[in-house]
Amino acid sequence: MHRPRSFSHFGRAAYNLIFPPPWHDLSQRWLYRKTNCVWKLVFLVFLGSCGIYMCMSGTEKQLPQYRAVLPHPMSKAGALCLKNDVPVVKYRYYPQPLTFNRKECKCTPVQRFVVFSMQRTGSGWFEALLNSHPNLSSHGEIFSVEKRRENIKRIKKNLDNLYNLDWISSASKNECTAAVGFKWMFNQGLMEYKGEIATYLKQNHVSVIFLFRRNILGRYVSILANVFDREKKQLNGTHRAHVHSKEEADLLAAYKPIVNLTSLIPYMERIEQIMMDAQLTFNGTRHMILFYEDLMKRPSALKRVQKFLHLPFEELESKHVKIHTLPLSEQVENWKEVSEHLKGTKYESFIY
Repeated sequence: MHRPRSFSHFGRAAYNLIFPPPWHDLSQRWLYRKTNCVWKLVFLVFLGSCGIYMCMSGTEKQLPQYRAVLPHPMSKAGALCLKNDVPVVKYRYYPQPLTFNRKECKCTPVQRFVVFSMQRTGSGWFEALLNSHPNLSSHGEIFSVEKRRENIKRIKKNLDNLYNLDWISSASKNECTAAVGFKWMFNQGLMEYKGEIATYLKQNHVSVIFLFRRNILGRYVSILANVFDREKKQLNGTHRAHVHSKEEADLLAAYKPIVNLTSLIPYMERIEQIMMDAQLTFNGTRHMILFYEDLMKRPSALKRVQKFLHLPFEELESKHVKIHTLPLSEQVENWKEVSEHLKGTKYESFIY
């Protein structure tokens, strides 16, 4: 590069710093540059060490929180289950009970469910069938106890305990449970807090089974007979809603109630309204509708239930003995008046 022909004193000094004249001692200049590079290297190593230390310190502070949300180590079988069940994985979860250890079944996914029903629709028999499955636990009418349903906070707490497998009863299958649920009658706080409960079920991916009885008249006759036995206690001074022998069933079936014609149709209309309201309220949940009559006549109905709950198929059985086996015409004392009263109405089909 050529030097300019004229320089100010300051300009020449600055220029000489950048372009030292050839007569300067070059060895001193290269010594300076070599020393400068060494210091730069030392400075970079220092900065790198500081950065690594800060990163490691920050990671150590975060590790406990991260480990807290890590899932439990999963076996190959559990990983395979997850891999194979991707389409339905949101309806399964892996509980970590506080009251026991799931041991080798800790990677077994659990399906949460609830059976919505009414009294005298075969719900006790249906639940007994479900509990005969080796991997299913259905804990009965947990909200028949008023204290458990006194407010929505208490209801949610009980639901959390049950679905985390911390609800211990005779139905508990403990560590190898693959489906857990219970029966919930519409008159046990369910419709009182229906909005909040519907939200809870959807958020927690709880599957709903509606169990209804098509013939509302048959259900009403069963209620009247059950009320009579509750008062009279025909079986050795005890009341039995369900029986396990033919002799007991025959004794209870001998009673023929008299149906009040004035209140019959309004009663059936009210029951229909409750059923429709429940279906509309919980329509946003994963659900299925099951009828008592189908359970009685179609063995495939139980296969549908097991498929719905993602369970391996089993032949389900119950020790319950059906009480009323005769046609309705032989169960009601004033049947002739009842049949005449319902003819020409939308309930006429129930009398045949």
